[in-house]
Amino acid sequence: MTRPAPLPHAGADRLPADVYVLAVISFFVAVGFGVVIPVLPVFARDFGVGQLETGFVVSAFAVMRLVTSPLTGRLIDRAGERAVLTVGILIVAASSAAMGAAQSYEQLLLFRAAGGIGSSMFTVSAMTLLIRSVSDSHRGRATGTFQTGFLIGNMAGPAVGGLLAAVSIRVPFFFYAATLVAAAIVGMAGLRGTRPAATTGGHSADPAPAGRPFRRVLADPGYQAALACNFATGWTSLGIRSSLTPVLVVEVLHRDPIWTGLAMAIASVVQTIALRPAGWFVDRVGRRPAMIAGSVIGAVAMLAVAFVPDIWTLIGVLCVYALAVSLMGTAPAATVGDIAGPRSGMPVAVFSMASDTGQILGPILAGVIADRAGIPFAYLTATLLMGLAALASARMPRRTPASSPKETVR
Repeated sequence: MTRPAPLPHAGADRLPADVYVLAVISFFVAVGFGVVIPVLPVFARDFGVGQLETGFVVSAFAVMRLVTSPLTGRLIDRAGERAVLTVGILIVAASSAAMGAAQSYEQLLLFRAAGGIGSSMFTVSAMTLLIRSVSDSHRGRATGTFQTGFLIGNMAGPAVGGLLAAVSIRVPFFFYAATLVAAAIVGMAGLRGTRPAATTGGHSADPAPAGRPFRRVLADPGYQAALACNFATGWTSLGIRSSLTPVLVVEVLHRDPIWTGLAMAIASVVQTIALRPAGWFVDRVGRRPAMIAGSVIGAVAMLAVAFVPDIWTLIGVLCVYALAVSLMGTAPAATVGDIAGPRSGMPVAVFSMASDTGQILGPILAGVIADRAGIPFAYLTATLLMGLAALASARMPRRTPASSPKETVR
C-alpha cells in the first residue's frame, strides 16, 4: 500500500531563519570588504613599494584562502559550522585592525595573508551551514538570498570607503574590523542549532542522511559541473571582468574611469534583482538547465564585451552577463548541497577553491594575453571557459530539482 504524500502546512515554503541571518552576516562582511579594497593598493604604496609588491598584498588574501580551504573543510566536520564561522570572522576582524595599525610593508602583507585564513573559514562554513539548513527544494532560493546580502554590501562598501579614506587612509581598515565584529555578534545571537533539513521537504521527522564520501562526490558529473562553473565564474567575474573592464573603458572606449564604476554598479543592481527569480528557477525548473543557461548566456556576453563599440553597449552587455551570474551563483552551489549531503565541509571547500583558483589565475593569464594579443582575445578566454562549463553541465543527469543524487528522470 502506498503511503500518501504529506499535506503541505503553513510556512512549509518559507526559508529558515538561519538563511536570513546568514544574509545579514554576508552584508556586514561585504560592506567592510568593499570599504577596504579600493584603498588597499594606495595604502600599500605609502610604504614605498612598487606595483609588484602592491599586487602581492592584493593577491595574498585569495592565495591563503585557496591554500587553507581543505583544512577548513576538515575543521568544519569536526568542530561544526557555527564555531568555525564565528572564529573565522573574528580572525579577519583582527587581521583588518592589525593592517590599519601596520608600520611596514612586511607587516601589511603578513596581516593581509592572515585575513585570508579567516575568510576561508567564514566562506566555507557559511555555505556548509546554508546547505544543512534548507531542503533540496529550497536551496536555490536560499543561496540567492545569501548572495543578495553580499551584493548589497559590495555596492555600498566603496562609497563608504571613499568617505572614510578622506579622513585617513587607515580608518577603513578599522571600520572593516568593526563590521566584522558586528557580523560575528549577529552570528552568535541569531544562528541556532538547526538539524539538517530533509532532502525533499521542509518538515520531515526522519533523520538526515549521512554525507557521501568525498571520493564519490568528486566522481559525480553534477559535482564536476559545479566545479567547472565555479572556476569559470571566478575567472570571468572576479578575474577578467574586474581587471580588464577598467582598461577597456579607458583605453578602448576612451571614457573616464568613472564610467567603469557606473557600469559595474548598474550591472550589480540587475544581478541583485535577478537573484530571487534565479533561485526560483533553480528550485522549480532544475539545476542542470540553470547551469547550462547561465554558462551559455555568460559565454555570449563575454564574447560581446570583446567587441562593444561604445559605453552604452558595454553597460547593456554587462547587465546581460549579470543575469548569467545570478544563475551561475545559485545553481552550482545548490548542486553541491544536493550531491554532498549534510556533512559537506570538504566538498564545499573544494568548490570554493575552484572559484579562488579562477580568481587568482584569471587576471594574470588574461593580462598576458591582453598585452600580447589584445584585450578582445583575453575576454575570449572567458567565453571558452563558460562554454566548457556549459558542456560539463550538459553531462549532468536530468534530476528533478528536489531529487537525491540517485534519483534521475529520463
